[in-house]
Amino acid sequence: MRTISRRMADLAQSEIRAMTQACASVKGLNMAQGVCDTPVPPIVLEGAEKAIRDGYNVYTRFDGLPELREAIAGKLAHYNGIEADPETQITVSAGATGAFHCACAALLNPGDEVILFEPYYQYHISALVAVEAVPVPVRMQPPAWTYSLPQLEQVVTSKTKAIIVNSPGNPSGKVFSRAELETLADFACRHDLFVMTDEIYEYFLYDGRRHVSMASLPNMAERTVTIGGYSKTFSVTGWRIGYSVAAQPWARAIGAMNDLLYVCAPAPLQMGVARGIRELPDSFYSNLAHDYQRKRDKFCGALIKAGLTPTIPEGAYYVLANVSRLPGDTGKARAMYLL
Repeated sequence: MRTISRRMADLAQSEIRAMTQACASVKGLNMAQGVCDTPVPPIVLEGAEKAIRDGYNVYTRFDGLPELREAIAGKLAHYNGIEADPETQITVSAGATGAFHCACAALLNPGDEVILFEPYYQYHISALVAVEAVPVPVRMQPPAWTYSLPQLEQVVTSKTKAIIVNSPGNPSGKVFSRAELETLADFACRHDLFVMTDEIYEYFLYDGRRHVSMASLPNMAERTVTIGGYSKTFSVTGWRIGYSVAAQPWARAIGAMNDLLYVCAPAPLQMGVARGIRELPDSFYSNLAHDYQRKRDKFCGALIKAGLTPTIPEGAYYVLANVSRLPGDTGKARAMYLL
């Protein structure tokens, strides 16, 4: 009998996508998927349009156009405190999710255990399962989404290969402080672990918070894979322009996997993003955070008024709320009731 692969049997459609489809079927208001409602910066659109006219319509190098890799390297030095060689350490991929999948496929073996914090981004789990790694969740406690070092020590084993840090977090909105990251860095060094960071929401920071990249901490650049992208920052979720940054041996493996899975990211869209990185002023990013904080406050106020008490996010643009007063035995059942 012809059947789907065992690997596919272990995967399920993202609840985000399932809820989006359910919402569309009843013509509801979709609050399930991270679709930006802000316009694309004109300079980014103009950069992509010009690239199309200028002939950037064929394959790029597997790790992206030099213009984009160099722009990312400059931004990493300026904003993240990370020094990266654009020729050997940066891989442009099909969105941050694609970059993360390439890193997992390149660096993890079947059976390797990977620690991640719950609540987690579902695609992180899916990527781990797809490469037959073993996700090991550590539950954080609301409302501040705290955890303890003993929780980490309890789950680490001889099979543990990596730990995932998502800051600002999807869906918790947690922003890891420098002190928390330093504790995790020490933990990773003691147990010789990779750290995979998802920093896609690095500019979505509220109440005066600052973003700290794990790879900027002492002795962490060699063991950290930094994942980022511009889907959210430039409101181009459909363009699929993300990247990873890693030490040269790991970047070489990630780049080879990126070539196998995606060949390259869309060429003219790479140029549009590169122009945005180079030419948009710092005020663009501070205004972005200000505008989203205003939306956060308005939305959380509405949830409180509705009796669905939220945990106030420190970053990103998702809100988790207490829905226990709604009918249903599970979170999904209550979400369907609300829909």
